[in-house]
Amino acid sequence: MVAQRYLRSPHRPAVLRLVTALSILGVAAGVATLVIALSMDSGFDQTMQDRLIGVTAHISLTQRDGSGMRDYQQLAARLAKTPGVRSATPAVYETVLLAAGNSARGIVLKGIDPKLKEKSDEALRRIVEGNADFAPDADGIGAILLGKMLADDLRLQVGDYVTLTSPQGTLTPWGMMPRTRRFRVAGIFDSGFYDSDANWGFVTMSAAQKLAGVADEASVIEFRIAEANRAPEFALELGQEAGPQYKTLTWMDQNRSLFRALRFEKLVTAIFVGLITFVAGLNILVVLSMTVTDRARDIAILMSLGSRREQVRGIFFLQGIAIGGVGTLIGLVIGYTTSWIAGTYRLIPLDPEIYSIPFVPFSPNALDALWIAAAAIVICAGATLVPARAASRILPVEILRYE
Repeated sequence: MVAQRYLRSPHRPAVLRLVTALSILGVAAGVATLVIALSMDSGFDQTMQDRLIGVTAHISLTQRDGSGMRDYQQLAARLAKTPGVRSATPAVYETVLLAAGNSARGIVLKGIDPKLKEKSDEALRRIVEGNADFAPDADGIGAILLGKMLADDLRLQVGDYVTLTSPQGTLTPWGMMPRTRRFRVAGIFDSGFYDSDANWGFVTMSAAQKLAGVADEASVIEFRIAEANRAPEFALELGQEAGPQYKTLTWMDQNRSLFRALRFEKLVTAIFVGLITFVAGLNILVVLSMTVTDRARDIAILMSLGSRREQVRGIFFLQGIAIGGVGTLIGLVIGYTTSWIAGTYRLIPLDPEIYSIPFVPFSPNALDALWIAAAAIVICAGATLVPARAASRILPVEILRYE
């Protein structure tokens, strides 16, 4: 009651009212900044994960010796029956040189079975121009799908023709000659993930096999499961069912360094932005120290009337908690409101060539609010210890001797 009446009293010195208001604003600013920063980090983490899962297999199965799989159809059909597996699609990967007009670019060419892959690959469901029809044209030239950024860079449109050159050459009397084939751009996809949109192309498996000069074999079988976060568990099971000559790789393994960097960035952000709240806690210490000096006579009167030292300490402890609690609540409201607005309306654009996504994503997390609020209250409570202890050690006789 005493702490509440003092904080609400209009008769406090103006400088104490000002410093108290600044303390509340400091705590609110620290909490809001921390909420926004962690929401942004979580948004990047979640968005990158969603984009990766959309264009990357959850689990990849390959031969341990790196050779192709000739029995891939039977193996994929058998492993697709594993409970929890949504799809098992074979694919052929090859790095080729794409030439169009006077421009050339190295790309990752992926040979797929269109009937199977369209159900499991996000890129093939995001065609922005043309379609995913891989049927050859009237001249027998096969079709290729290209990413939007790759098509924009090379100024390609649906219906244009490109030439693919494979490093796997053909031995001729004049030496090793590279294999080349022409393809017609049948469609352009926009997966939303920069690496795929700028560097990938899709053709049929038979076309990729002919370009690579291999028989009817696949370089990998890609699995999609019902719960992507359980990929390590399913990878172990699929590897055991496939046999010792095969190995598995999860989407987490393929992008381990990326997510490790994102987690480290989130930790560093929490530490450094959290220092703002620590500074606000120092303001609370200043407020309470000034209050002890200003109200020394009132404290002495309370103690002379029988107040215990614990009660005096409690008064200042509750004042600090009240200041910190109000600031924390304001900060949480501002932080989560700002994060929601910025994330919903995509207010901050980005260069996708650098960040892989075209805007800053925000993903507010309720769990973050709990530990941010707890940390802020602990800092504010810690700031009350020194002033509260000083107030409880006041000697009434020394203060009231000359009154």
